[in-house]
Formats: sequence, structure tokens, C-alpha cells
Amino acid sequence: MKHKWILWVTCFALILGMCTACSSGGVAEQAQTAEHTLTGHMDLQYAQEFTVDYYSDGTAYILIHGEFPFLLVPEGVTVSDEVIGDAVVIQQPLNSIYQASSAMVDPFLQIGALDKIRMTSTDENNWAIPEVLAALADGSMRFVGKYSAPDFEMILTEGCDFIMENTMIYHTPEIKEKLESLGFPVMVEYSSYEPHPLGRLEWIKLCGLLVGKYDEAETFYNEQLALAGNLQEVQTDKTVAYFHISSVGAAVVRKPGDYVSKMIELAGGHYVFDHIDGQDDNALSTMNMQMESFYAGAKDADILIYNSTIVEGMDTIEELLQTSSLLADFKAVQNGDVWCTEHDLFQRSSAIAGMIKDFNAVITDTAESDQLTFLHKLK
Repeated sequence: MKHKWILWVTCFALILGMCTACSSGGVAEQAQTAEHTLTGHMDLQYAQEFTVDYYSDGTAYILIHGEFPFLLVPEGVTVSDEVIGDAVVIQQPLNSIYQASSAMVDPFLQIGALDKIRMTSTDENNWAIPEVLAALADGSMRFVGKYSAPDFEMILTEGCDFIMENTMIYHTPEIKEKLESLGFPVMVEYSSYEPHPLGRLEWIKLCGLLVGKYDEAETFYNEQLALAGNLQEVQTDKTVAYFHISSVGAAVVRKPGDYVSKMIELAGGHYVFDHIDGQDDNALSTMNMQMESFYAGAKDADILIYNSTIVEGMDTIEELLQTSSLLADFKAVQNGDVWCTEHDLFQRSSAIAGMIKDFNAVITDTAESDQLTFLHKLK
């Protein structure tokens, strides 16, 4: 009888222990789940094409263009499949980035993270940023082929841990699919879709978050925001035409609402083509105009700004007239108020406030040639 009592006590103890273990396991599981709780969001003032949610385990949920989810996971942190869901995991640290969006290289440069970009889809002949040219020359950055035909073997050899493309990749979706099939997280950036220039600039915050330099990115952004804010109070009656002449003799202008036309407005000017119908069936920020239409719309513009980021730049009015003799009749040409962009204007995507400042100096007639960064006057 005594032995039976001991046996029953032992069994009861074992059962109680198992129940306690089960209960403890459930609590531990609940605690682990509770660690992944929403704690806040990235403070964005102008950007609309990405959002970031922060979680208690150090992860960040990034949503691009309202459709494409990514989960940024800090070094040393593991997450469950349940937490990952349909997101693409980006595992930090990121030390070998393939940057196929040339506009997104400058943000990394500005926060001291250019060394994280090991690969580019733009060759040295098409770069105008000295620091990038130096990196390509010393081998710390490598050209791995055009975005539409990259060297997959080279990308694998370089130990790539993250890829950023721009929306051009959707012209060759099979390339994106191939990169993803090789196990690379591929993010397509939509900064060019931002309706406000300062929203485009705000993508530097996302770049900083990716490489652990968010504080540097936020500081840079706030400095640029302050610079741009000081200019928004200045308004004039000056009209501005921003264009270049294509190889077939058409005038290529920015569409209404494009961020360049908005920069002109923020700088105190009025874009002459803000009334034209630019809502066509493509996502390009530019449109072609026959010279007759361009002549009618821009002949009386106070200022002409020639865009040399696509075509070869120029230094003289004579060179400008070689693109089209009709330009000789333009008010700005006759008054000598014609300017040309520097070739690296759009590769310096983080300098939007500086661009607005230069536009403002030209529009308010306070420009000193040796003080401008992104424009020079045609002689």
C-alpha cells in the first residue's frame, strides 16, 4: 500500500511538472511573440513612396510604393516565419551593396557609407562624382554591367548582400527575377515618383537606416530642409524654361508637377510649361515638344536653363544656337539670361536644397558664377 502511495505521488509530481513545463513554455512563447511589437514609425515629412515601422526586437518593416514589403533584421537577431510573413528579409550588416540606381549612390556618400556600395551598373564613363570615380579606379567599387544585363557571376563572387534598383528594372523583369532566385534581396526605389522635391531628398533616411547611419541621414536631411525652407518665402514674377534639344531637333521639357518644375517654384520662379497636358501613358518625367510649340511657350521666358545631364553641356550662346537657330529670337537669349546645368546635377540627388538655392540665385538675379554649384551662365 505504501509503495502504491509513493507511486501515485511520483506520478502526480511528474504530471504537475509536465504541466508546469507546458505552462512555462507557453509563457515563454508568448513573451517571445510579445517582443515583436510595434513601437513607432519613421518620421517622414514629405516622402510618400516608402514607410517604416519599428518593432521592439530591433527589426523594421519597410513598405515601398505601398506594395513591396521588406523586413530589416539587425545583426544577431533571428525572426520567425510568422513574423516575416510575405516580406523580403534584409539581414544587416550590409557591407556589399549592388547599387543599380545611380541616383541613390550620392545619399550613401553624404552619410559616410560609400564604402558599403561595392558594385554599380553605371560605368566610369558615365559618372561625374569624383568620389565614385576614385572608388572605381582603386577597385573598392566595381562596374558589374548594365542594369539590364548584369554579370551575375561577378555579383555572386563579390558576396553581395543587398541590391537596390530603380524602376527601369521593370523594363527587364526577368533580370530582377533572376537576382531574386539567386537569393539576393532586391529593393526597387521609387524616389523619382515623389511629388515633392524634398520627398525625393528624404529617401536618404531610408539609406541611412539600411546601413546603420540613420542619425547621420536625419542630421543631413534637417540641414537641407532648413536651407530649402529659407528660400520658400522668396517669390518673383520671373518665368523659367527648363529644357534641352534632342538629336532629332525636338525640345525636351519637364512635365507639369515634375520635381524640377517644383524646385523652380520653390526657388521663386514660375515654370512656363506648368499649364501643358503632361498626363500621358508613361511614367517619364519629361516630354517632347515640337519646336513650334516650344517657341510659342518659351519665347518670352525670362530665363532659360539648358539641361546638360542627358546631352553634352555647353559654355556659350553660340553653342546653344547650334542646337536650334530659332532660339535666337528668345527674350532670355537676347538678354543674356541663359544658364546650363552641370553634368552631375542628377547624380547629386542629395543636393536638392543646393539646386533650389542655385535656381533661386539665378531667378533673383543674385547669382555669382563662382558661387554656383549646379549651374553656369552661357557667355
